[in-house]
Amino acid sequence: MTDHSQARTARFAHDLRANPTPAEIKLWSALRKCQCAGARFRRQHPIGPFVVDFCAPRLKLVIEVDGEQHVDLHEYDQQRTAYLVANGYRVLRFWNNQVLNDLNAVVIAIENAIAEQLEKKNDQTEE
Repeated sequence: MTDHSQARTARFAHDLRANPTPAEIKLWSALRKCQCAGARFRRQHPIGPFVVDFCAPRLKLVIEVDGEQHVDLHEYDQQRTAYLVANGYRVLRFWNNQVLNDLNAVVIAIENAIAEQLEKKNDQTEE
């Protein structure tokens, strides 16, 4: 990736951080309070040519909160997820309405993923 495209991605991430959706605000509040097992999340985090909604870089865990526009972006989301997975990330996707209407279930799913990623990381360390 060129310096120009990295700078463009960083500017885009900055713009997204300045204009979060209601679902992103609600989930970010929960993630900041949670900091489950030392997992530290970043908001609107650039990874390669993409900007992900939330990322715990040390755990290589990405959380995406999708709105209605993603119904029409299915192929793009698949390519993006494939890129992230190829680079070692686990991707969790939630719809806006899940975050807004059942935050507790979303947080539990994230906590479970954090535990799995920690276990995976510990297994790799022991090898």
